[in-house]
Amino acid sequence: MENPEPGEVPLARRLGPFDATMIVMGGIIGAGIFVNPAVVARNVHTPFLVLSAWLIGGMIALIGAFVYAELAALRPRVGGQYAYLRDAYHPIVAFLYGWTLLLVVQTGGMAGAAIIFGRYFCELFGLSISEQLIATLALAILTVINCLGVRAGSNVQSALMLIKLVAIALLIGVGCFGPVKTNPAAVELPTVSGGFAGLARAMAPVLFAYGGWQTASFVSGEMRDPRRDLPRGLLIGVIGVILCYVLVSYSCVRVLGVANLARTNVPASEVMRHAFGERGAQLIAAGIAISTLGFLSQSILTAPRVYYAMARDGIFFKAVGYLDPRTRVPTVAIVLQGVCAAAIALTGKYDQILNYVVAIDVLFFGLTGASLLIFRARLQEKGEEHLRVPWHPVTTSVFVLACWAISISTVAQFPRNAGIGVGILAAGALIYPLWRRSPTPRED
Repeated sequence: MENPEPGEVPLARRLGPFDATMIVMGGIIGAGIFVNPAVVARNVHTPFLVLSAWLIGGMIALIGAFVYAELAALRPRVGGQYAYLRDAYHPIVAFLYGWTLLLVVQTGGMAGAAIIFGRYFCELFGLSISEQLIATLALAILTVINCLGVRAGSNVQSALMLIKLVAIALLIGVGCFGPVKTNPAAVELPTVSGGFAGLARAMAPVLFAYGGWQTASFVSGEMRDPRRDLPRGLLIGVIGVILCYVLVSYSCVRVLGVANLARTNVPASEVMRHAFGERGAQLIAAGIAISTLGFLSQSILTAPRVYYAMARDGIFFKAVGYLDPRTRVPTVAIVLQGVCAAAIALTGKYDQILNYVVAIDVLFFGLTGASLLIFRARLQEKGEEHLRVPWHPVTTSVFVLACWAISISTVAQFPRNAGIGVGILAAGALIYPLWRRSPTPRED
């Protein structure tokens, strides 16, 4: 995929380690961390278990980052996760990943995030217009920006990520050093901890909040030195997110207490309201809006490279493999993703989509982790120096099994919504033969 045909315009290699780190952190940190601590507190009812859930989720994400970092060092190809699945299994597996990424996972998550942005934007400025309209406009603007080139898109992404980190730092500072809220008499403390069953239920929102580190691998073909810079970005970015998430969760528990945390839907706003009143709540609402906008920018920047790689392999519309000769970015793929996300956003039915996003997303996480086991078995030791997963294959196997367990659990808990995702996956298997033309992906 990295060697273009004569006369073709190659992808521009303009991204470095800082860009990779910002893409990783931007892909993980969305609006979830400002909301999900309350969801966790409803399932586990002690400070220790609340923080443990975020630490366990962080460790799983860190193992996943190591897995993806080694895969990136072994096979620094355009499309990242798509290329790993294609080379480890069969082109149909990679196609199904890209198919569900376009119709379920990526665009569904983008649509939901865009609507959240529209909601907070309308509240901040007292607008009475439709949040779906604001969401669609945000998607359109960011799509146009990313069509201007990978550097333009990356610069916007990095700027939004830095603003987002400032908002999180403010929340952590208030939570760690601000006043503590007393427990109202009407709010009773839970009498049981929630135990292992509660901790298992809490892992779903935790791991959903940690998801997204893998999207940095999509732009490996546009990094100056992907074997070095992508692993660094993955590890630094995930470790930074773990620190942010644990400290945010601790801040919410310290200021509100577990009981008050469990009964609110806007824990970040409650923390800031307790310290600074309504002005503080508005300030963090602005931070949440920017955080969501940053997630959208990262999604639009990275995922279209998968659809581009699919088209180059001959298993998707040929036009999607077009590179603008001036900006050297896959503009058709970017616009296609933006249109799909906007269509979902306009329906407003993002809540149902989010349920089956988890089942499909972690299913392919597990398959990607297993691909490292396959590559390790295929490749003979050549003495090459690159980052390796610590304690492989034990840690890699744990990551794979954890992902598949979550996928099965999600299907069991939400059979109707998860069934829609499975149906789209099955439809892709039926459609694949229509595009297949004996693809011959180029090796590095």
